[in-house]
Amino acid sequence: MYVRDAKNREEVWLLDAIEAMELDETAFRSRDYVVAVDETSGEKAGFGRIRVHKRDDGASTDTDSGRAGGHADDVCELTSIGVLESWRGQGVGAHVVERLVEYAGDQGFETVYSLTGEGSYLAQFGFRRIEESALPEPLQKRLEDKREGVDPDAVPLEIDVDEFQLPERLREAFKRAPDGRDEASDDDSPEDFGIDPESATYKYDTGR
Repeated sequence: MYVRDAKNREEVWLLDAIEAMELDETAFRSRDYVVAVDETSGEKAGFGRIRVHKRDDGASTDTDSGRAGGHADDVCELTSIGVLESWRGQGVGAHVVERLVEYAGDQGFETVYSLTGEGSYLAQFGFRRIEESALPEPLQKRLEDKREGVDPDAVPLEIDVDEFQLPERLREAFKRAPDGRDEASDDDSPEDFGIDPESATYKYDTGR
């Protein structure tokens, strides 16, 4: 099992998974995501992204890429973390989070924020809850939007990049995955490329 950058042809899979899990797909771009993959079978197990908010006269906008780097006033948010049900409990989500925090640090961010109702999950890595008033301005409106949309229980969390810790039990679980699983085919299907085989049209309009 390993975590890598998402590929353009995985947009359909990501959109399907995001929809099924009722996650936030704001400003969707496959290149913003990472994907956890079993190296033996090619089966995709989980995903996530970091979203960079640029401050412009108090407004928040996405950069062209979630990992394009930012300026000193930019804000980095961890969001849209998902693990397929059959892969849960095997450290997949933990390693997705680890990779994204590493990317944030590589791009010069000292702090990563997350707005989620799953605070207890992120707490095991060192994320801590903060007051809403302590959120950078772009994320205050973002928190309101999440509570009104996909995550009514969302609360603000933050972590200093150099304080991230991955529990050893999750590291070992990830190494062992996929214990006891049947091999899955890694052959590409038409839908992997966004093609509906019955009508030979694109299943999603991704704005390209």
